[in-house]
Amino acid sequence: MKRYRLTHYLLLLSALVAQNASAFCGFFVAQADTKLFNEASKVVIVRDDNRTVLTMVNDYQGDLKEFAMVVPVPTILQEEQIHVTANEIIDHLDRYTAPRLVEYHDPDPCRVIRPTARFLAADSAAMPKAAAGPAINDNLGVTVEAEYQVGEYDILILSAEESDGLEKWLNMHNYKIPPGASKVLGSYIKQDMKFFVAKVNLDEQAKNGDKFLNPLQVAFESNKFMLPVRLGTLNANGPQELFIFCITRKGRVEPTNYRSIKLPSNMDIPVFVKKDFPTFYKAMFDHQVSKAQMKAVFTEYAWDMAWCDPCADDPLTSKELRELGVFWIDENTTRRGRGPQAQNAFVTRMHARYTAETFPEDLQFQVTSDRSNFQGRYVMRHIWKGKVDCKAGKNYVESLPARFEKEAQNLTDLTGWDIADIRKKMNLPADGAKPQDKAWWKKIWN
Repeated sequence: MKRYRLTHYLLLLSALVAQNASAFCGFFVAQADTKLFNEASKVVIVRDDNRTVLTMVNDYQGDLKEFAMVVPVPTILQEEQIHVTANEIIDHLDRYTAPRLVEYHDPDPCRVIRPTARFLAADSAAMPKAAAGPAINDNLGVTVEAEYQVGEYDILILSAEESDGLEKWLNMHNYKIPPGASKVLGSYIKQDMKFFVAKVNLDEQAKNGDKFLNPLQVAFESNKFMLPVRLGTLNANGPQELFIFCITRKGRVEPTNYRSIKLPSNMDIPVFVKKDFPTFYKAMFDHQVSKAQMKAVFTEYAWDMAWCDPCADDPLTSKELRELGVFWIDENTTRRGRGPQAQNAFVTRMHARYTAETFPEDLQFQVTSDRSNFQGRYVMRHIWKGKVDCKAGKNYVESLPARFEKEAQNLTDLTGWDIADIRKKMNLPADGAKPQDKAWWKKIWN
């Protein structure tokens, strides 16, 4: 049996529900988007009250004839509750929220610049088939509640009386699911969950001419806000990599049954990292996951969708947000003097790496009222290389060794890299910067 990745068998229980841009405080120069991580699954969840729109990005690789996706859902979905969208919108959201590297250039230390008011302010769908009536397989206790064709997908909504029968039914109809799925399926059946089952309609997919499968979307209502991840671990070849993008009206989203950790951010790192920021970021994330023993969900970004600083990409337009399911946004909304802009949409980007042992439960979430801004942001500062002929300039030069040593220490703390190797790349003393001699009498006559 081939490996099936999806978001395959991933997700949903009930309520789940570049271009360089500059800012006054620095320049965005690199980003760490999801493409850095092989075989990573992505899901977008729009959540408001008990309403959820879930977008599942299918990163399946293999023969499309063998693609199958099984997703627990809280209710029998009607055809209007299912939609297919474009990968480009998810890619845009990914770029916009990606952790980023920014750079500063030190000013002339001999030139006094008084802060201006600006700086001070800155600080403070395809037509589906008609649904057939429920078709019951008495022997296996599986009922086909509805059948649709949406975009390039053939979709069934199933209910089941017991997990063994559901597993047999799926295998009989060539929905190959991993061995041992019955136990997990049984827990969803006990909760009276239904099952959203999708296969690729090869004729429709050929008409589209798309190289990749388009994301599937479902909209529903449920008081529970959770994301089933246990099915995805049954046939996993190693840890699972999952990116979750949550968009709410109220504020930041966080897990309630696993630790929520903000990635280390706003730290100065050596300028040589610019040459390979992706390598740094992957090493940094690996190190943080290891420290948390793969039992945490990391927040990489939390921000109001209308702006960012510095921006890795433009914010999503109101039209794009509406396509993702942000139903409270008017896609024609405009702001004075600008084009269409998002309003009242807060995005949280979370990143988890886990196994069946470290994440034995499905993810459960809550929407908070926290609208404070956060981004994975790493800073490199270029030194002033011009003339230095003042007392402040002399002090600036004397402060550089300690600053470089601090950058080296930051990098080893973030990534676990050997401090000696980092110092060597930075041309620093092997034993670190020597403390300055602060004997008071040496400053009297010299």
